[in-house]
Amino acid sequence: MKIEKTMKIGELLEVAPEKAELLLEAGMHCLGCPASQAETLEEACEVHGIDVDDLVNRLNA
Repeated sequence: MKIEKTMKIGELLEVAPEKAELLLEAGMHCLGCPASQAETLEEACEVHGIDVDDLVNRLNA
């Protein structure tokens, strides 16, 4: 499965829960927050000042 920046965090964690560690390492410490589950990776990266393309590349590696 290819992860895209338009993927919602809740969807990503449902299909690939092992990716949570990478999200936490990147600075997304709000994964348990209900609001974050409906955010796309791109939206969450914008809020947290994270380079979305770099994160997506790491998630897909």
